[in-house]
Amino acid sequence: MAVIDAVLDRLLDELLGLGRLLSPLCSLSVLLQLSALVVLLLLSLRVVCLLWSHAQFTRRLRCFSKPPTQNWLMGHLGEMRSTEEGLQAVDQLVRTYSHSCSWFLGPFYSLVRLFHPDYIKPLLLAPASITVKDELFYGFLRPWLGQSLLLSNGEDWSRRRRLLTPAFHFDILKNYVKIFNHSSDIMHSKWRRLVAEGESCQDMFSHISLMTLDSLLRCTFSYNSNCQESSSEYIAAIFELSTLVIERRGRILHHWDCLYWRSPEGQRFKQACSVVHGFTRTVVQERRAQLLHRGEPESHTDTTGGEEEKKKKRVADFIDLLLLSKDEDGHGLTDEEIKAEADTFMFGGHDTTASGISWVLYNLSQHQDYQDRCRAEVNDLLQDRKTEDLDWEDLSSLPFTTMCIKESLRLHSPVSAVTRQYTKDMAVPGGRVIPQGSICLVSIYGTHHNPEIWPDPDVYNPMRFDPENSKGRSSHAFIPFSSGPRNCIGQKFAMAELRVVVALTLRRFRLTPGGVEVRRLPHLVLRAEGGLWLTLETLEAPQD
Repeated sequence: MAVIDAVLDRLLDELLGLGRLLSPLCSLSVLLQLSALVVLLLLSLRVVCLLWSHAQFTRRLRCFSKPPTQNWLMGHLGEMRSTEEGLQAVDQLVRTYSHSCSWFLGPFYSLVRLFHPDYIKPLLLAPASITVKDELFYGFLRPWLGQSLLLSNGEDWSRRRRLLTPAFHFDILKNYVKIFNHSSDIMHSKWRRLVAEGESCQDMFSHISLMTLDSLLRCTFSYNSNCQESSSEYIAAIFELSTLVIERRGRILHHWDCLYWRSPEGQRFKQACSVVHGFTRTVVQERRAQLLHRGEPESHTDTTGGEEEKKKKRVADFIDLLLLSKDEDGHGLTDEEIKAEADTFMFGGHDTTASGISWVLYNLSQHQDYQDRCRAEVNDLLQDRKTEDLDWEDLSSLPFTTMCIKESLRLHSPVSAVTRQYTKDMAVPGGRVIPQGSICLVSIYGTHHNPEIWPDPDVYNPMRFDPENSKGRSSHAFIPFSSGPRNCIGQKFAMAELRVVVALTLRRFRLTPGGVEVRRLPHLVLRAEGGLWLTLETLEAPQD
């Protein structure tokens, strides 16, 4: 289809050139008629190609069950909704088709929806060399995130992955735990103040999103934004971009760049991108200049030297690590490449983690027995400590809290689905074949709610993740961070922040339901319509 579009574009250029040559000899009306004829011809050819491609995919996907459609042409267009009812529709698909089904968004896109570990495993474990991020779900992010690790393919992706992997080494992540503690302290101080003022019912998403942004700005740029207490143009731009991406995805006419960039929403997107890119570009350029003059910062946790010596050392942040990274040929990332990766880290790191934390607290507010058990585990760990700060080594000493976090990630996965395309036909169980070019929609939500894998899937039960109960379970039954070579590179970062924030929150507050009906809202991450409101009760630190 891309080749056909290129040929049609070339034909249009040739015809327009012919029109310019004839323009001195032709009247205006003749030129208008010729132009209209050319446009009509091109549109007709495009429609024919589209219908031919749709017929081919429809034929080749007959090996998959097909849910009822409006008609052959429109397919399931308009049926995939980012609402509570949309998630309930996924539940019905899973109960009806068990493992997979075909899905057609009009004649435009042909998908296979998969929601069983045996079917998603061969897709997610496929080599990165044949795996492609599709433009339907990821293309709208490209003007914001550039050709970053999230959106790149092939050898470009492989090189970036090799260069970025050291930035998520355990020795690096240890340094971030201190930041997680500090950002949590700021949020909890604000909560105490609000509770004292009689405003104990709060929207978790609004507070926790700012807290995770605060953490990421410190981890990525060593930048103290004070965003938990005051607004900034950069923070507002990130929120604006996330909202606009969702809005564009839901409007089929805005899928065409020529229409979107001329719309008011497209202009707002460009303006917000300009703010975010300007901030990141300035930081990268300033930091590269600093490295040239001051040398490398500490790249790991350093416990040697006196207090004065420690104060003089600056621990490397994400930007430093990217600036210092080199491939096997000694080449590093350009400023533009670093900007793209930093923007992606900010995009992928704050919303997903905020969603995860918020839903953990929601689920524990619904189950006071589990909440009390987590709190006792945290209090036992911090007993006889002079400080409430958690260390990296503490995180492995919170087994039940971790089980509660994992069960929440199963029940309320921050990311509902990931999509892939492949450069060759892909075989899945039952002798079925997904043709090259089809979009594979791996439903994380559907897999996590599949009753064949998870009995009583809508029940919150942390004991599912007890080591004894996990024996024999498929490795792809639980995939909140995807899986395989293109899994989430920041999953250990996210799990560390989840543990720290949840543990400190439960030590300092009791959470109960806010009395507002909760309706799930699966956008870029899983949110709640109107916010996720919980009631906070301040707790005093246990006395020894």
